[in-house]
Amino acid sequence: MKQFEANFDGLVGPTHNYAGLSVGNVASLSNASASSSPKQAAKQGLRKMKALADLGMVQGVLAPQERPDVTSLRRLGFSGSDANVLASAAKQAPAIFQACCSASSMWTANAATVSPSADTEDGKVHFTPANLTNKYHRSLEPQVTGNILKATFNDSHYFSHHTHLPDNEHFGDEGAANHTRLCSEYGEAGVELFVYGRHAFDHSKPAPSKFPARQTLEASQAVARLHGLSDKNVVYIQQNPDVIDQGVFHNDVIAVGNQNVLFYHEQAFLDSASAMDEIKRKFGHNELHLLCVKTTEVSVEDAIKSYLFNTQIITLANGEMAIIAPTNCQENPRVHKYLSNIAAQHTPIKHVHYYDVKESMRNGGGPACLRLRVAMTAEEHQALNQHTLMNDAQFERLNTWVDNHYRDTLNVADLADPQLLIESRTALDELTQLLKLGSVYPFQQD
Repeated sequence: MKQFEANFDGLVGPTHNYAGLSVGNVASLSNASASSSPKQAAKQGLRKMKALADLGMVQGVLAPQERPDVTSLRRLGFSGSDANVLASAAKQAPAIFQACCSASSMWTANAATVSPSADTEDGKVHFTPANLTNKYHRSLEPQVTGNILKATFNDSHYFSHHTHLPDNEHFGDEGAANHTRLCSEYGEAGVELFVYGRHAFDHSKPAPSKFPARQTLEASQAVARLHGLSDKNVVYIQQNPDVIDQGVFHNDVIAVGNQNVLFYHEQAFLDSASAMDEIKRKFGHNELHLLCVKTTEVSVEDAIKSYLFNTQIITLANGEMAIIAPTNCQENPRVHKYLSNIAAQHTPIKHVHYYDVKESMRNGGGPACLRLRVAMTAEEHQALNQHTLMNDAQFERLNTWVDNHYRDTLNVADLADPQLLIESRTALDELTQLLKLGSVYPFQQD
């Protein structure tokens, strides 16, 4: 294939924990403070990556953030040795401390927005890390995310990296979780869909009342400008405020697309009819499949519980598409019934593959949260850091690395253990050598 879509999954970090930090994310809140298994979580993620590589996909690995984030705790006035910083922060400001221990960087759908070279004015692949300003624990990520992306897509002839948008709620940007690209072929110009929750500068417009709208229209427009996208290839769609208030914190919890298929719930968007008309018009005369799931088939509640739309849709070597779903979809009778019949819907989707990613699901993210999609050409593929790609040898190396450095069980109280910080930094330092990333973490640069 001369062009294809690669998946870069976030590697679960050695301090994977459940802290219930994300208001608006029902799964995250319901599992707050439960014991976690960093080793099991990392291995589940690696198995999913290897399975997609075995299906013929180009599969990559993105390194996790360093947690606990001692640098941020020092910025907030905690001082002394690293052990003193951890102890004093955990005692004096436990909520802030837990935020600085967040495991959320594993969901790389929030890492950045990516526009492929076929869409951009300068013919390069563009990356803008998400600022994630709506949640403090995620707002700590963009700088290191940018470092990791630059070390992964490290040839400036092919890749263009932007600084994240201003750290302000008016430009709240949640990355690819609110961005979908439709196209006929990955290497051809497509239509980029930016889904936003509210207007930052016009409070007369509809907005949710219970849970926050994390993406603004103004942020989406800014990313499109940075990436050199043409208006004729961009559609801005407002997410339905009512479904945000039901717990649909990102668009990828209620809609997912791949090539010429958009799979979405009928309640996903504020004005679905006009949005679909604009998509059809800008997509042109090529075949387009708009697969709308009715509430009578699957309720919003069931979609959230099972993460039906937080699945991945991938294109196999034979041109057919497959849905990569969490086993939670199998366990929900209505969702499983729908997916069992999806091959009869007269779309390219012909297969459903189920994977166990329950450690991620319990923290509020399904298969689609775990990956950043990068459509690219064969030349761009060769130009990226080849050590970040998944294959049999890398799968074995990373599993061995997890076995050597990860704990089987982690409780919230363990996060203040200075030995855990030492273990984590040792692991991450070795990981950057395995993936040939250089010094991407603050502790490596100090």
